[in-house]
Amino acid sequence: MESRPETAAAVRGPRFAGAGRRGALLLALLFVAAAAFLPVAEPSCPRDNSVVKDINQMHQSNYGLEGLSHITVAGALAHGMKEVEVWLETVSAGKRTPIHRHSCEEVFVVLKGRGTLLLGSTSLPYPGTPQEIPFSQNSTFTVPVNDPHQVWNSDEHEDLQFLVIISRPPVKIFLYDDWSMPHTAAKLKFPFLWDEDCLAAPKDEL
Repeated sequence: MESRPETAAAVRGPRFAGAGRRGALLLALLFVAAAAFLPVAEPSCPRDNSVVKDINQMHQSNYGLEGLSHITVAGALAHGMKEVEVWLETVSAGKRTPIHRHSCEEVFVVLKGRGTLLLGSTSLPYPGTPQEIPFSQNSTFTVPVNDPHQVWNSDEHEDLQFLVIISRPPVKIFLYDDWSMPHTAAKLKFPFLWDEDCLAAPKDEL
C-alpha cells in the first residue's frame, strides 16, 4: 500500500502540545517568582520578649468599648508572662467598664484621676445593688476573685488612668448586662477582646 505523506497539521500537533506544556510551566514559575516579592502581612499578635519596652510604642485600642483605652504592658500571649499580667487602662470622663467578674486576683494602682469601684455580691444569686467605693490618684485596691465589679470614672472632666495587675493570665471574663443578671447567666468572653488575635484555642476551666 502506498504511504501517504504526513499532513502539516499532524506534524505541528505534537510540537505545539509540547510548547503548550512548556508555556504553562514557565507561567507557573513566573507566579512563584512574583509571590516572593509580595509584601508579607504583619502578624496580628506580634510577640515582644525584649527586656525594656517603650509604652508609647505599644498597641493601644478601645477594642470596641466606648470610653476605654487598653494597653497590655506585660502579657502572657504577647510577652510570655506566666503568672501575672499588667495592663494600662484609661477611662474617659463619665464612662464605665463593663460589669464583669473573673477567676483571678486583680490589683489596681490609680495613676491619674478619681473614680468609683462598684462591687457586687457573691452571696446572692445575682450581684444586687453594688457597694460604691470611691478612690483617687495614688489609691490602690484589690478585687476579690469572682466578685462582680465595675470601674466608673465618676469625674465628669478628667480621664481616669490606672495599672491593673491580674494573676493566672490570660484572663477569662464573665460579662453581666446589669446588676440583676444571675451569676449563672453571665456570658463568658474568652479569649477577651485584647487577646482575640493572639489566642484561638479555649483555655481549660479553672
